[in-house]
Amino acid sequence: MADSYTEVTSQNWFSRIGASIKGILFGIIIIPLTIIALWWNEDRAVTTANSLKEGAASVVDIAPDKVDPANDKKLVHVTGDVKATGMVEDTHYGISVPALRIVRTEEIYQWVENQKSETKQKVGGGEETTTTYTYEKKWVDAPVDSSEFKKPDDHANKGDFIPTNENISAQEVTLGAFKVPEGFVKRMGNPVKNAVTDADLARLPADLKAGTKIKDGAFYIGANPKEPMIGDVRVSFEIVKPGVFSILAAQIDETFEPYQTKAGDAIGFIEDGAVSAETMFKNAATANSMITWLVRFLGFLFMAFGFMAIMKPLSVLGSVVPFIGNIIGMGTGLISFALAFAISFLVIAIAWIFVRPLLGIAMLVLAIGAFIYTRKLAAASKPATA
Repeated sequence: MADSYTEVTSQNWFSRIGASIKGILFGIIIIPLTIIALWWNEDRAVTTANSLKEGAASVVDIAPDKVDPANDKKLVHVTGDVKATGMVEDTHYGISVPALRIVRTEEIYQWVENQKSETKQKVGGGEETTTTYTYEKKWVDAPVDSSEFKKPDDHANKGDFIPTNENISAQEVTLGAFKVPEGFVKRMGNPVKNAVTDADLARLPADLKAGTKIKDGAFYIGANPKEPMIGDVRVSFEIVKPGVFSILAAQIDETFEPYQTKAGDAIGFIEDGAVSAETMFKNAATANSMITWLVRFLGFLFMAFGFMAIMKPLSVLGSVVPFIGNIIGMGTGLISFALAFAISFLVIAIAWIFVRPLLGIAMLVLAIGAFIYTRKLAAASKPATA
């Protein structure tokens, strides 16, 4: 049987009107902020695209076995075996392995509250909301304050655990004749699990060894790993092994740092395996495109929510009869999305006119068309007069 608690709350029509009027302020604030974010996103996308174009035109492919002073401060592309001199160590837990870096994750066993709400409109404009709170025990990366739970009884969390997750790099990492800086090493590779052993347990500092066991390749701090208790802690480790990597960055003496382009962005890319400079630039361009479209979509949604908040009082006024309120709500929602679509395109179009006039003008025409459609939609939604 699920551990849950259900609460039913009601809100009358007058309080809903008050809340919806307050929501207008949210819309008035969020819409301008969204416009700024959309404009910034287009500027960022163009800057990144121009930076990549500049970098692709000036990059120099170099061999990893020799440092050529003639390439100093130039954007270079190099591929080779990345190795660590000596072991990488997590001195806190006494873990020492031959790797480029260790990623330590500490978790604590806690009660977690989830909630799900369902709202129904009532005749007269009121609303009834049924909220179900469910509770489960799970491993989390930070303590959960159970005093904030809706039903804290029988769900009290304990433990003075302070998470100290770490990303620890080897002291000296090389790619052929080059030294790889720590900032680059921390971004290298996809970490894989590194199971701790009895030997690792034996090397634990004395203050940690008491009460620590091994469970599923991780240190377990608690009474019984098979039956976790609230407040128990587990510590797991992942490593990035030496291997072939490709770097696209500025050569500075015998090491690397991000290359500052004239267009504005710094280039400092790292990929697993032998990847050509051309492919690395294409991958970066694809990532830039994905980020651009994601921000556009989120900006459109937030702007639509802003318009919906501004028009919310209309649907609340009509909700004295729930059916009418729903119809008005659907209409204002459609208008909100149409307005958000039009304004988003307008902002993007104006931004692009400064960079690619033909594309910007085409988008501007589309935005104007959306505005005209929105006005017709709003006109059609008005009740006919005698």
